[in-house]
Formats: sequence, C-alpha cells, structure tokens
Amino acid sequence: MVVLKSLPPPSEGIKLQQADTTAVLDGKRLGSGTLFVAEAQLSWFDGSGMGFSLEYPSISLHAISRDPGAFPEEHLYVMVNAKLDDEGEQEMEDKGPDDAGEDESDSGSEGSETITEIRFVPSDKAALESMFSAMCDCQALHPDPEDAETDDDEDYEGEEYDVEEAEQEQGHGDIPTFYTYEEGLSHLTSEGQATLDRLEGMLAQSVAQQYHMAGVRTDQASAEFEDGMEVDSNAVAGQFDDADVDHW
Repeated sequence: MVVLKSLPPPSEGIKLQQADTTAVLDGKRLGSGTLFVAEAQLSWFDGSGMGFSLEYPSISLHAISRDPGAFPEEHLYVMVNAKLDDEGEQEMEDKGPDDAGEDESDSGSEGSETITEIRFVPSDKAALESMFSAMCDCQALHPDPEDAETDDDEDYEGEEYDVEEAEQEQGHGDIPTFYTYEEGLSHLTSEGQATLDRLEGMLAQSVAQQYHMAGVRTDQASAEFEDGMEVDSNAVAGQFDDADVDHW
C-alpha cells in the first residue's frame, strides 16, 4: 500500500514548483498534484494536501524518459532505493537522511524488491527539462558519502613523506652551498685541481686545432691564448708569406 501523508509543503529552498503533475508509483497512478523540487527534499502533494517526500540520498537515478515503450507519456523518471509502503516509509523515517547511505548498500543485497519507480508526468511536457535540471542541482547538494571516501582514497596513496626526516637520515640536512668561480677554485682538492688542469689542457688543444688552416697556424691562435696558458712561440709567432702556404 502506497503511503500518502498529510504533510506541509516545503517553504524554503524551493528550486521548482510544478503544478498539474501526475505521480505514478510502481505503475499505480496517484492522481494529479504539485511537484516540489526543494534543496532538502523532493515532494509531491495531491489536491487534498496528501503526499510524500523523498530524501535525495535515497534517490539512485533520475532521468527524462521519452520512450513510449516504457510509458505512454513523456515524464521524469525517479528510482528510489526503498519501498514506499507502510513498512518502507516507517523505516525511512526511523533512520533519517543520515542513514540513507546504509539503505543504498542494503539494497544491493536485498534485490529488486527494495526499488521503487516513480514517474512524474507534467501536463506541460516543456517543463521536463526544468524539472530535471532542478533535481540535478538539489541532488548535487547531497553527495554520496561513499563517493567522498573513494575520492579521498584516490587522492592519498602511500605513507606521508617527511622531507626533513629523510634528509637527516641520509646526512643531507644542510642546505647546499654555492660558490662563484673564484671561490670554487679555492675549495678544490688536489685531485680536483689535477682534473681541472687536465680538462683545460684538453680544451686548449681542441681549440688550437681549429686555427690550422691549410697546414698553417695563424697568429690569431697565439693572441687568444697568450693569457692564462703557455703556448710554444715558435709555433705561432712566425710570419708567413704566400709562398709558405701549402696548396692543396
């Protein structure tokens, strides 16, 4: 038996109020009434003031149905994870909205008997889009607690990494020190100085080779490297005439 109670219509947070809307609950027409889409609850009342209210966490699905094979008229389809009968209505009141998540989890094990299908059929079919949008806005205000816990688990993976503790364990708690070129030279070890000398020698040899043109070393090499390194003056100080140039 469908439970209709004498309840006051919502007075706050009303997103949409749609008159001349027929409610069909599990295939049984309840007559024409007014649908209230409010932030706290979804409610429907007939002309005599009798009706029912639904908590949003108990609503698992709502959609616009235009399939004549499912129902002859276009309507707003709502699936509720509870039975809106004497026993089901009393159980929902005893648990309250905070326990709606438990109702949803229990519905999976109890089967299809815990599902109630409600169809709201407005006389003005153009109002379906507004009805659907208003329900989306209100249901978004009541997220599923299980979904929130899942999001938290996805955002947090593994143990928290303590940077300071890790640096102390590895002996790298101090901030690295940076030097200028001159300061760096003064802090070189003997092995580091030997390595630097060897690299500079290799660099000088590589650059000096670039000035061998057609078998002749020009004075430009000597001029660029006379500061900071010793160069064989016999190799670069001679002046050459055109006759000294090898022709290839």
